[in-house]
Amino acid sequence: MATERHYSPADRLLLQADSALRTLVPQSAHPNRPSPAQGESETSLSKNETAHIAGLMRINHTGEVCAQALYQGQALTARLPRIRAAMEHAAEEEIDHLVWCEKRIRELGSRPSILNPLFYGLSFGVGAVAGLISDKVSLGFVAATEDQVCKHLDEHLQEIPATDHKSRAILQQMRTDEERHASSALEAGGLRFPAPLKFGMSLLSKVMTKSTYRI
Repeated sequence: MATERHYSPADRLLLQADSALRTLVPQSAHPNRPSPAQGESETSLSKNETAHIAGLMRINHTGEVCAQALYQGQALTARLPRIRAAMEHAAEEEIDHLVWCEKRIRELGSRPSILNPLFYGLSFGVGAVAGLISDKVSLGFVAATEDQVCKHLDEHLQEIPATDHKSRAILQQMRTDEERHASSALEAGGLRFPAPLKFGMSLLSKVMTKSTYRI
C-alpha cells in the first residue's frame, strides 16, 4: 500500500524554490501533455496581428506564472493533506499551459514578460495567506481566480484572428482546464466569494493584463 510522503519544512521550502525556478527560468519547465497547437499549421499574419497576439499570449503566460505561484503558496500552508495534494496536482496541470504559452510567444517572435518574478512573488504571498486563513477560503480563492481567467480567455478568443489556429487551440484547451479547476475547487468545499470581492479581484487582474501586454 502506498503511503503519503512527509516532508520537513526545509524540504518543502526547497521544493518551492525548485518550482519557482522551473516557472520563471525560460524553457525550464516540461509539460505532461503535448501542446494543442502541435497539429495546427502556421498561417500568415500581419505585423500588427502578430504583435497583438504575442501580447495576448504574454498576458496568458503571466497568468499561468501567477497560477503556479498561487497553487504553490496554498499547498505550502494547506492544513489538510488532501487539499495540499489537490493544489499540487492543479499546479502540475498549469505547467502545461505555461509551456504552451511560452512556446507560442517565441514562435511569434516575442518573449515572456519581464515582470513575471514580481507577479510570482505577489501571487505566492496571496496563496500562502489564503491557505493560512483556511482551506475553505483557499479553495474559494482558486475558484474565483479561475473564473477570472476564463473571462480573460473568452475575451482573447474573440480578439485572436480565426485564422490563427495555433493560438486558438491553446486557449480553448486552457479554458476547458481552468473551468474544471474552478468547479473542482467548489466541489471540494471552496467558499463562494461574494460579488464585491470578485470585482476587486477583477480590478487587480487588469493591472496585470495592462502591464504585461507590452512589457
